[in-house]
Amino acid sequence: MTTALRALLGTLLLCAAASSLAGQVTVKGARIWSAPDHTRIVIDTAAPVQHKVFALDSPDRLVVDIADARLVGDLPAADGGDLVVSGLRSGVRGGDDLRVVLDLKQAVKVKSFLLEPNGTYGHRLVIDVSPRSGAPMRDAPMVAARSTPVQAAIRGEPPATTTRHSSVQPKGTRHRDVIVAVDAGHGGDDPGALGPSGTREKDVTLAISRKLADRINRQRGMRAVLIRDGDYFIPLRKRIEKARQYQADLFVSIHADAFKDRSVRGSSVYTLSNGGATSEAARWLAERENRADLIGGVNLAEQNDVLASVLLDMTQNATIEHSSIAAERVLSKLQSLGDVHQTRIQKAGFAVLKSPDIPSMLVETAFISNPEEEKRLRSGGYQGKLADYLVQGILDYFEEYPPPGTRFAREPGERRGDEMGAVPASGATTSFADVARLYDIKLSAVRLVEAPVLPGMDTYRHRGPGG
Repeated sequence: MTTALRALLGTLLLCAAASSLAGQVTVKGARIWSAPDHTRIVIDTAAPVQHKVFALDSPDRLVVDIADARLVGDLPAADGGDLVVSGLRSGVRGGDDLRVVLDLKQAVKVKSFLLEPNGTYGHRLVIDVSPRSGAPMRDAPMVAARSTPVQAAIRGEPPATTTRHSSVQPKGTRHRDVIVAVDAGHGGDDPGALGPSGTREKDVTLAISRKLADRINRQRGMRAVLIRDGDYFIPLRKRIEKARQYQADLFVSIHADAFKDRSVRGSSVYTLSNGGATSEAARWLAERENRADLIGGVNLAEQNDVLASVLLDMTQNATIEHSSIAAERVLSKLQSLGDVHQTRIQKAGFAVLKSPDIPSMLVETAFISNPEEEKRLRSGGYQGKLADYLVQGILDYFEEYPPPGTRFAREPGERRGDEMGAVPASGATTSFADVARLYDIKLSAVRLVEAPVLPGMDTYRHRGPGG
C-alpha cells in the first residue's frame, strides 16, 4: 500500500469518527441535590435523549444508559451525608452509548423524566431516587397524634360551648404547641427568580425561612417545622403533604417576587382563590388516593358522594376563611415594616396553598428584581426583621383564634378578646366540626343523610341554639 493510499484511508477513518461523534448528543455534566428523603440527579444534555434506567444489587447500584451520547463535562461528587447515593461514575457502552452508574448505600426506588429548556437550563434528564418503602428516612415527622375537632365529633366527645377555635380541656390534659409549617420556596435545580446582581430566590427564601422558624421556636406554645431545610427541590404537592404529615396548624410559604420593571417594589400576601379551591375540591373528590386521606379527620372514601362533597366544601371554606384572617394579620405587620406592593390580600391558585384543611398563605417578601430590595433581601439584618414582623402577625392570629387543645387556648393573650359563647370575631364562619360539637351531632348519624347541596351551604354562622 502506497503512502498516499495510507494517508487517504487514515483521513477517511478520521472523517467517519468525526461524523459519528457529531451525531452523538453531548452530555455537559450533572448536578446532584441531596434532600432528607430523596436524591435528585440532573444530567444536562445538548438535546433530548433516549435512556433507560435499571438497578443492580450486591452491591446496590443504579445504571443509567443514555443512547448515542458522550460526556464532555465532569460528574459531581456525592455528598458524604447523602441518604442513598455514595458516588457517580461513567463509561462508554457499545462504543456509542454513555453509561452513568450511581453507587448506592441502600436499595432504592427510582423515577426518571426529561425536562425541556427554561430560562436557566437547557435540556435535562432528571433521576429521582429514594429509599424503598419501609427504609429509614432522615426527616420522618415525629409529631404525636392529636385529636382534631372533626375527629372529636366522630368519637362523640363532649361538645365545648366555645367560639370558633377555643376549647375547654379536661383537667390534667397536656396542652400542645401550635405547629407552623414554614416553606422556603424553590430549591435545588429550581433557583426561582434572579436579582440584578445574581441573587437567587431559593437562597433568600431559605435564609428567611430559617430565621422565621427560629423566631417561632422562641415563642411559648409554638413550634416550627421547615418544609425545606437545604438546597434541594421538593415538588409543590409534596410540600402540602409534608405539612399535613406534621399536622400543621398554619402553612407559610416564603418567596421573593420579580418583575420586568425593576422599579416595582414591596411585599404581598396571597391566599387561595375560589377558583383554585374549586379545582382542588374536584381533584380530591375524583382521585381515589385523595378520598382515602383524612380531611379534618374524615375519610372521604367512606362517605357517599353527596356527603363527601358537603364535608369537603365545609372544611375548605373554613380553611380559606382562616387563611385570609391569618394573612391579614401578617400583612398588617409587613405594612409597619415598609413598602407593600398590594395593600389587600391577593388571591391566586398557587399549588402550595391548596391544602384542604390547613390555613395557608404565600408571602412575597419583596421584589428581588428591584436592586435596592435585592440588596436588603441579602442582608441578614433585614431578613431577621422580616422574620420578626412575620412572627408577630402569626402570633396575633393564634391569640385571636387558638386551635383547640393548645397553650394559646389555655393562656389567652392580651390581644384576644373573645369570650366563651361569643360570636366569632371578624364575622368568622363556623365549620362543620363547630356545628357538630355545638349541637352534639356525631358524624356517624350524619352519614345517613342523603341531602343535596343547597345554595348558601358554603358558609355557616351561629350564635348558639336559637340564634
